[in-house]
Amino acid sequence: MTAFSILVFVLLPFLVIVGYQYFKVELTSPYTFETMPLNYEIIGSGDKKLVFIHGLTGSKNYWKREIETVSKTHQLLLVDLLGFGDSPKPNSDYSLNVQLNALERIITKENFNDGKTVIVGHSMGAIISLALLAEHSNWFEGAIITGLPVYKDRNEFKEIMSKHSVFDRLTSGKYGPLICMLHPIFMTDYFKPDNLTEDVYEDAKKHTWQSYANSLTEVVIKPDLYAFSKAIKDEKIVFIHGMEDTSAPYESAKEYAETFSNAEFITIKGGDHQLFLKEPNILWKAIDDFSVSEDHITETVGQKAVKMGESEQALKTK
Repeated sequence: MTAFSILVFVLLPFLVIVGYQYFKVELTSPYTFETMPLNYEIIGSGDKKLVFIHGLTGSKNYWKREIETVSKTHQLLLVDLLGFGDSPKPNSDYSLNVQLNALERIITKENFNDGKTVIVGHSMGAIISLALLAEHSNWFEGAIITGLPVYKDRNEFKEIMSKHSVFDRLTSGKYGPLICMLHPIFMTDYFKPDNLTEDVYEDAKKHTWQSYANSLTEVVIKPDLYAFSKAIKDEKIVFIHGMEDTSAPYESAKEYAETFSNAEFITIKGGDHQLFLKEPNILWKAIDDFSVSEDHITETVGQKAVKMGESEQALKTK
């Protein structure tokens, strides 16, 4: 067997997978609101309402750790964003406006736009939450934002990701779509990040190269977050951020939060980008205390975090 034959033999499975993944997306129907509603579920009961928006490659199941903590007192709308989880994965640009329009239909259909709703968003979902609040401030009581990524541009994003693992560097760079096409190979247990649970990692496989690459560009990197803050600077927003978050740098998020006049910034000492998966009660407590006085939020969240472990401590700053 010649060297060329060996090379073809080795590369052929990869080429088949890439070709299949590429054409599966390219031959898919374009997105239409009427025929492709988002996948979602409603849990719990109560006058208070919550809309949960997951991050890049996430799903509605991301939020289910100890969810009974709030489902007894709140009605929860858990949504799979377009292109992720069990929602449709059409041929689309996956722009911020497309995601907003898809969410708006579900939120209005289920009457989560009555002014009693708090939006809860993580990472990319945090950006979408701020955009929703800016677009429809009368729909919501406020927002709780976790792991907010604030990047000046793609160059800053690439610089931040350059300090991550080789796999992260590849998926966040120009080869990201190609790596996503090969995710049946690469998204195995061997490559599972330590800070992701098994169920969250399984759902992370439910995306296409297009939904990942376009969402990264159009939703995570491209939007001007400071334009959102100008529109909603007086809205009540609670930011929760881990000091060890290397995907969404802590200082950038803290600086951004300071542009709001009615914001609270809760620092989780030792927390990373997936702090919710490790310590879900930090978020649940913040939700319970959302309408309570500022001093009470500081005290209860802080005490709860300390009880969870000496290395995880919540500190609030203005």
